[in-house]
Amino acid sequence: MSANGTDGQTPTAPQRPRTPQQATRRKFWGWGLEGEGLTPSEIEQLGGTFAGRWGIDAARVLEPPRVDELDLPAPRLSPPASLEAAFSTEPHERAVHTYGRSFRDVVRAFRRDYAHAPDLVAFPRGEDELLAVLEWCSGAGAAAIPFGGGSSVVGGVEPDVGEGYHGTVSVDLRHLQGVLEIDPASRAARIAGGTLGPALEAQLKSHGLTLRHFPQSFEWSTLGGWIATRSGGHFATLHTHIDEFVEAIRVVAPSGVLETRRLPGSGAGPSVERLFCGSEGTLGVITEAWMRLQPRPRFRAGASVYFAAFAEAVAAARELAQSGLHPANCRLLGHEEALLSGSGDGSHAILVLGFESADHELGPWLARALEICASHRGEVRGEEQDPAAVWRAAFLRGPHLRDAFVRLGLVTETFETAVTWDRFGEFHEGVLAAVRQAMDQACGGGAVSCRFAYVYPDGPAPYYSVFAPGRPGQELEQWDEIKLAASEAILALGGTITHHHAVGRDHRRWYLREVPPLFTGALRGAKAELDPAGIMNPGVLMQPTGAVTYHHEGDRR
Repeated sequence: MSANGTDGQTPTAPQRPRTPQQATRRKFWGWGLEGEGLTPSEIEQLGGTFAGRWGIDAARVLEPPRVDELDLPAPRLSPPASLEAAFSTEPHERAVHTYGRSFRDVVRAFRRDYAHAPDLVAFPRGEDELLAVLEWCSGAGAAAIPFGGGSSVVGGVEPDVGEGYHGTVSVDLRHLQGVLEIDPASRAARIAGGTLGPALEAQLKSHGLTLRHFPQSFEWSTLGGWIATRSGGHFATLHTHIDEFVEAIRVVAPSGVLETRRLPGSGAGPSVERLFCGSEGTLGVITEAWMRLQPRPRFRAGASVYFAAFAEAVAAARELAQSGLHPANCRLLGHEEALLSGSGDGSHAILVLGFESADHELGPWLARALEICASHRGEVRGEEQDPAAVWRAAFLRGPHLRDAFVRLGLVTETFETAVTWDRFGEFHEGVLAAVRQAMDQACGGGAVSCRFAYVYPDGPAPYYSVFAPGRPGQELEQWDEIKLAASEAILALGGTITHHHAVGRDHRRWYLREVPPLFTGALRGAKAELDPAGIMNPGVLMQPTGAVTYHHEGDRR
């Protein structure tokens, strides 16, 4: 999911009061902790809104599953006595580690379908134990699946690896967390890979520093997961991906430990760090990284600009992206996006602009940005309610809303991409047409909206959202039809299959058509060196090959 942070503050998810027993227990079927999310009255109100729009049954509210209702398959693996303390077969933990948090994942959770639950969940307490876990998995022919924060929306953490493995192990780095070291002179920090977003920022705050990387999954995603999936963060221009902040990296692979040098830049061959940025757990587990930091911003300036015509708003966004002003926020909400989020009434597109700095006032930057918008017929209004704040609130509630949509029997999907400016007009119309046709055929109607999550000098990263009525028991088939149409249109019209959601298992077939076959072969070669037994997250990025009998002396057969 894309990032926001429209007011420049660290995002916090909406929460409900929790009992002490619930304070650290995650939902196994949806987003966040038990006790959080929309209230029953809010879900009913949401259902009423969509019932009025599409004439669906607003009274159909599904009840979440309970662990005792799940038919979890018996574990096929038993860890060695020397590692027994690092593993769990507790049913709730196995259920938590079965799925990410996409619409498809939540629907299957509500159907009580946990056929691919991991046999074991590993909680290594240090790098040595992690390496031992991976070595044991290699010898046992067990797939090892790095879990991160479990917030994948593309099937990146699901233990569905085919028939070529003797079992599956979900690897959770919750014990490898924290800001371990800070270099204030270089403005960098060494951070453990299992550190969740809120803990990371809380520890940096006392030093007046910030990583300033706020994906929508911030609350339940880790530093290692951000790097492994090339996560998109806070900034809508310039430094949009986590890659820009990685100074050095440490990885535990089945073959051993790899660590790169701390350098501000280097031209010494292909970047080692970049090999692991986007590797999605297929090459090893990211246990630490030195990350480039920033002082916390003190100065902010922003505005919301209204455009009657979407094309003029697009032109303004392009000029801003090419101006060198580098706004932290430059997110364009299309007419339907503004309406569905409550940010507007659907009569205008809204461009949310924001600048921030730890060094200087920003009036001149904002003034010039507004001049650019005015030249494309954009206008700033004196609204009582700030559209940026309304959209930000809706954005942060997005994962909880997705859970509510499933409970209401609705079909929802989000997909994002990037394309060059010269192609965008044709691309946008083609994607909308393909999705609307599929949505009409599969669901009998619905709504699709668009926003720009990020903008670059050479193109935007449009982010599309779909909302449609579901048929009981057919929601996954409806989702599949829409997903297929959207993905085929994106690739055919020259976009990327993913700008920041990652590839996972859901996008693999389109990713393999996007990248050159020779590169896929080269990636397999790197994997063979780092993961000789082929046990690291099979099915992500590449077709799973099945486990290879592996002997630690190095021979494979």
